[in-house]
Amino acid sequence: MRRSAIQCCRALLHTNYITANTAPQSPATHSPGTGLKRGFFTTGVSQSYNSRRVEITSPEQRKAFFDTHVLVLELQANGFKKEQAEAIVTVIANLTSANMESMYKDMVTKPQQEIMLQQIMAHLDSIRKDMVILEKSEFSNLRTENEKIKIELGHVKRHLVDEVKKMRADTTLDLNLEKSRIVDMFRDQEKQLMATKTEFTELNADTALGVAETNKKIDTDIALLKTMLESLKLETVRYLAASVFTCLAIALGLYRMWQK
Repeated sequence: MRRSAIQCCRALLHTNYITANTAPQSPATHSPGTGLKRGFFTTGVSQSYNSRRVEITSPEQRKAFFDTHVLVLELQANGFKKEQAEAIVTVIANLTSANMESMYKDMVTKPQQEIMLQQIMAHLDSIRKDMVILEKSEFSNLRTENEKIKIELGHVKRHLVDEVKKMRADTTLDLNLEKSRIVDMFRDQEKQLMATKTEFTELNADTALGVAETNKKIDTDIALLKTMLESLKLETVRYLAASVFTCLAIALGLYRMWQK
């Protein structure tokens, strides 16, 4: 009998333990404030969404979850004394109350869940507003920077146009000066060439005249030499003829003298 009562108590304790461990987890045990604010930087003050303690059942209802008197009577009927039965029932009631208390800690009511959801949505709205404000401020800053860049680009463009015009004018002036200098140099060289050509023509004419005069003089000298040579030939012939006749006369005279 005692064994059956002890088994009954063990079964009741095991049932209470399983009920306490398999109780559904309430969203109030989590800290939604930290999970939702992860990765966001807002200008508002961070809030922590802690759930309120809600009394689901009154303390009077929590004191006993079963008929303790009936259990005491059953234990007495199974051979336990009255003090032992009351002690066992007291222990079982305390364990059951502790298990149910731990289970009620993890529970939340529907109104409280709706309040928490409204708080989260309000926080998300504030984050969305902060993001919109941040986007607007960044857009205005970007637009201001773009305007500044456009103004600077306009100044740079005008400066470049002025520099290009100045360089073009300087280049045109340099080209014109160089062109005029080249034309003047070409004219000077042409004048020098004409003067050189005239001098060469005059020198060529003088040279031709000198050569002609020299040729004439040479021809005259050659003619004189030929005349002198002819005269010398005649004189030589005469001298030889006179010499021959003289020798013949001498020989003839000697021959005549020898014959006598």
